[in-house]
Amino acid sequence: MISKHTAYSILELALISKGQSVKQTYKNAVALAQKAEGEGYKRIWFAEHHNMMAVGSNAPTVLIGHIAEKTSTIRVGSGGVMLPNHSPLVVAEQFGTLGNLYPNRIDLGLGRAPGTDRDTALAIKSDFLQASHSFPNDVEQIQLLFSKQNDTAKVRAVVAEGVEVPIYILGSSADSAHLASKKGLPYAFASHFATAHLENALAIYRNEFKPSVDLESPYVIAGVNVIIAETDAEAERLFTSSLRMIIGMFTGKRDYINPPTEMTSDLKEIIQHPQIQNMIKYSFVGSKETVKGKVSSFLNKTQADELIISTNVYDINDRLYSVQKFAEVMREINGEFSNLFEF
Repeated sequence: MISKHTAYSILELALISKGQSVKQTYKNAVALAQKAEGEGYKRIWFAEHHNMMAVGSNAPTVLIGHIAEKTSTIRVGSGGVMLPNHSPLVVAEQFGTLGNLYPNRIDLGLGRAPGTDRDTALAIKSDFLQASHSFPNDVEQIQLLFSKQNDTAKVRAVVAEGVEVPIYILGSSADSAHLASKKGLPYAFASHFATAHLENALAIYRNEFKPSVDLESPYVIAGVNVIIAETDAEAERLFTSSLRMIIGMFTGKRDYINPPTEMTSDLKEIIQHPQIQNMIKYSFVGSKETVKGKVSSFLNKTQADELIISTNVYDINDRLYSVQKFAEVMREINGEFSNLFEF
């Protein structure tokens, strides 16, 4: 049984559809954020990726400021900043600036991976492997730079000191679960693509959690893929764009996100591969009622405090429809939970 009210949010990759300009992609991101704000989504996060034709969120900090300016209440943040690519000082200065411009609306999600392939990671930072090992220390450094107590230090991020920008630890394995629990920080797990370690990571995080000044009890955000259409068949057709993008990742055939096609027998056979099945395990595709059932089962299983959804489809109008219907799903699920306590 779902035992809590569950918040819902969006993970945005600024997907570039075939035949569409990057500028139009960013206009679509604004439309998506404004729609999400109107539908009660808690936050929209931008993921840092590099050297991927279909992904336009290479510079999430810039997009965060742009989206925050075009909205008024929804929280905007990084899902995440891939910390091995950046100096903790620069991250604190950038997000301190955002926190001053948009008070109580900016989130700083931090990840350990580079968000790209090895060659590109080396182009970003030649010592990225060493930098990934220093992730715990870099997180601590950012926390220090945001603290008021850092005002006497030799190295300061003055614009960040005392600014309310909550930090979230992102993870796709158990490693970051240990860190998030040790520091008493909220934990976002990338179960929208890294499904194998979800249960273990959440158990570690909850069992080892130590309360902090930031958080009294564990807070879990779980990523899922969601595509909702009027019918199961139509949603499955829209899903083919995402499936072909995933297949392209495995085969090295990078491309923009392509228009949907019919779910052919050949495509059905390809996606039975264990690696692809593992990636799409928590992909909830179908009509509103179909997706509601899948979401309810996932929440019963994970007891997540918040779901953050990725909707990788070709057409922005299909995305907006899916975002609207998922909000309806969550309002219904949360309403059913609330009714359990009415006497």
